Amino acid sequence: MSSIFVIQNLSKSYGSKPVLENLSFEVERGECFVILGRSGSGKSVTLRQLNGLEKPDSGRVLFDGTDITGLSERELVPVRLRVAMLFQGGALFDSMSVYENVAFPIREHTRLAESEIRQRVHEKLAAVRLEGIESRLPAALSGGMKKRVALARSLALDPEVVLFDEPTTGLDPMTSATIANLIQAARRSYEVTSIVVTHDLALARKIADRLAFMENGRFRFLGTWAEAEASSDSLLARFLAGEEEEEDDNDS
Repeated sequence: MSSIFVIQNLSKSYGSKPVLENLSFEVERGECFVILGRSGSGKSVTLRQLNGLEKPDSGRVLFDGTDITGLSERELVPVRLRVAMLFQGGALFDSMSVYENVAFPIREHTRLAESEIRQRVHEKLAAVRLEGIESRLPAALSGGMKKRVALARSLALDPEVVLFDEPTTGLDPMTSATIANLIQAARRSYEVTSIVVTHDLALARKIADRLAFMENGRFRFLGTWAEAEASSDSLLARFLAGEEEEEDDNDS
């Protein structure tokens, strides 16, 4: 497999606080790459580097061979058509129906006829098992349904990569399991590369080909589940077991 993302020596600070420190990794085409870590470890900041929502202080993000770190907002548009993002809260437009929300990026970035837009919206909603709710407003939806509509919208332009920022936050275990199944189904149906930031160990265990464990702006571990479970890193072991943090956890 070839790498669709190559991240080289990324560093990012907010004021005097370092958030990413000389971070380097690669993401292979078609894989599901999961970033785990405690709050404040740098997970979401890393994700936002991958479509140019934030820029690093130093280092490079290569997407399909192109360094995107120096691109302007206008130059980033074609990148973002290929790299969709599912935000933690879904980020649906409250005043628009489900249909209009999913149709929005199609109308913005294509010249498809309305009949073709309608067909694509129905296809994407069917992919997340939400047929027949096109006329509803987001306020009438449950949290899980909002996430599924947001996933349908993120798939609307058939991206090559989908970035997921905490896709199961605030959801009950059964709904979280549904989201995990949909991430896997989207990957199979649309051959997307998935990069997922999460605290949800059940989700990560179900979907990850490889996982990274982040601590203090660096990857403390990067590998498969089997390699993670065989690791001698005591902090990683406690995190995967869901144990309480200890006083020396920040010594890395």
